[in-house]
Amino acid sequence: MEVEKQIEEAGALAPDSEGLCLNGATVSAPKAADKESVVLAQEQWEAIRQRRAGGATVSGIARELGLDRKTVRRCLHQEGWQPYRRKPMLSKLLQAHRQWLEARAPEVRYSARILWQELRAQHDFGGSYEIVKLAVRPLRAQAQVAGLTQRRFETAPGEQAQVDWGQATVYLGERRTAVHIFVMTLGYSRRGYAEGFCDERLASLIGAHERAFAHFRGCCESLLYDRMRTVVLGESADEGGTRKVRFNPKFLDFAHYYGFTPKLCRPYRAKTKGKVESGVKYVKRNFLPGRVFRDLEDFNAQLAAWQAEVADLRVHGTTHERPIERFAKEAPALIPTSGQPSFLQAMLRQRVVAEDWLVSIDANRYSVPFSLIGQTVQVVREGGDFVIRHRGQVVAIHAVLAGRAQLSVRPEHGPGAAVRNRLSRPSSLASAPMHRPLLQREVEVRDLNLYDQLLGIAQEVL
Repeated sequence: MEVEKQIEEAGALAPDSEGLCLNGATVSAPKAADKESVVLAQEQWEAIRQRRAGGATVSGIARELGLDRKTVRRCLHQEGWQPYRRKPMLSKLLQAHRQWLEARAPEVRYSARILWQELRAQHDFGGSYEIVKLAVRPLRAQAQVAGLTQRRFETAPGEQAQVDWGQATVYLGERRTAVHIFVMTLGYSRRGYAEGFCDERLASLIGAHERAFAHFRGCCESLLYDRMRTVVLGESADEGGTRKVRFNPKFLDFAHYYGFTPKLCRPYRAKTKGKVESGVKYVKRNFLPGRVFRDLEDFNAQLAAWQAEVADLRVHGTTHERPIERFAKEAPALIPTSGQPSFLQAMLRQRVVAEDWLVSIDANRYSVPFSLIGQTVQVVREGGDFVIRHRGQVVAIHAVLAGRAQLSVRPEHGPGAAVRNRLSRPSSLASAPMHRPLLQREVEVRDLNLYDQLLGIAQEVL
């Protein structure tokens, strides 16, 4: 009864020629008794035209077929048969929220329940869930039709590239491993760059971009992404209810550094970046089958050879040209990047040394001198190494580890090295107090395997 009362008070879905739906989509509305609204099947329409061509009058056709004369006249004035389309309807209670509803519906996948909850919580909406559900139904139908009839979006040389990740499980040696495949596809030439990684973290994403730019010797004016977490942190709404995207500030710095504009697909419209989606599928279906790899390095070596020998040279199904030949027209339009130092290597990271004299970088741990426990150090990637500094002085250098939960420890960083150095000092310094409190501190709870490794290193030193 409550729902029926609210619908009645709302004006029984007043008609609105600018309603929230595509032409042809319908919502529930009061039944009309007017014969003018009778829906004519195509067979009836053809029968009317045939009888009129045979000399029958409008009144005679109406009597014979049981139709209103106005319906017959309207049919005779039409150039072709048209199915009946009910005018879109919108509740009076939703009129004030029309623009918000149109913008927000695709972001929540046309969930009437979520929209109704947000309307009540944020916009003082007093209507029922049924009213919102009826308004959302044509919006959903419109999106479905748009998905079936979308037109391919073509870009000029150097205008846009598309970026995405794909995942595949392959054997690296004897071990089944999930490999994350980065793919960048240039919109005009369809030339692509692909590389395998153990993860999709920000450092991997930036490194992949830089190697793609080096591969193409430039980058496009804009790069299109879905809402991956390394690019977008989320959304926020201003006082007017307009939602704004919050980019990852570090990734935004990276984009400004190279001079491209990051753009996002519309929510739940992955086909917006169909060029790179096709590129990911092409790698999976053409490169992966039947191959074996020793390790990730071998995977990427084979992938690079396949791109040069197969992907760049095949005739593309859409452009009907070889990507490498079409790229010759696009290359001059790219933003040059070859003269710029690496952003990834210049990216400074602050870390606090833990009680076990390790710092965590990209889910792996690296040792520093144990006397720096509790101190802040700075980490910069230089080539294939992490260089760790404290107050401007280099205190550790480690090769970058692949994967996650790996450990790199230098024996000279541990407390055992300090004990050995003290034992080798002159006797005049033997009575100097030893700084033992650091060895007696409580440590964090960590995986016991980590301490087995540390103990083995200390025993080797002693």
